[in-house]
Amino acid sequence: MIANWDQFLLPYQQAVSELKVKLRGIRKQFENQNQRPPIEFVTGRVKPVPSIEEKMTRRHVAEERLEKDMQDIAGLRIMCQFVEDIYQVVDLLRQRTDLTILEERDYIHNEKPSGYRSYHIVIEYPVQLVTGEKKILAEIQVRTLAMNFWATIEHSLNYKYQGAFPEQLSQRLQRAAEAAFKLDTEMSEIREEIQEAQHYTPKSGGQPGMSPETSHDKED
Repeated sequence: MIANWDQFLLPYQQAVSELKVKLRGIRKQFENQNQRPPIEFVTGRVKPVPSIEEKMTRRHVAEERLEKDMQDIAGLRIMCQFVEDIYQVVDLLRQRTDLTILEERDYIHNEKPSGYRSYHIVIEYPVQLVTGEKKILAEIQVRTLAMNFWATIEHSLNYKYQGAFPEQLSQRLQRAAEAAFKLDTEMSEIREEIQEAQHYTPKSGGQPGMSPETSHDKED
């Protein structure tokens, strides 16, 4: 196995640190322009060594192929308020020149059998080291807060059951995932209705949402 994991993982740690700053910067730019940012917050991590070794064994990844075959050693999560924000963030990432998108997997409307939803993007990111440039793979997951809540709990339970959920529990988790997505859909619809109401201007010049008769009566 790899003799010095600290040295091996150093570029991944640098990539996560840099990408967190850059992705959080997107939110700041929207705020500076007095626009609602599509990003709520960003987290990142480097996969722990025991998790890497376990996945190498489970996926039959050879040590010499580790850097090319394991895409999520460096991982980042972008949390959004609404489903439509996810696709806005994806479009923003596609426009960037400091990273290269290698693969996209849309689990939002093509959810996994477990009910899991998220948008996965595999990128190639150049890290500047004292020995020169090194391009590494990283995975960015973009999801709503509701999706993240479900995925976090499911992951915790999955660890407890070692991936073998009882059928009844698996069905309940699927129903919970669907309920979380319905919540996302409902919140998006409420947001759209509020935006439409804010843009409504009565021809009489009265207050939004107030009939001309009501507006006139109030002035009397």
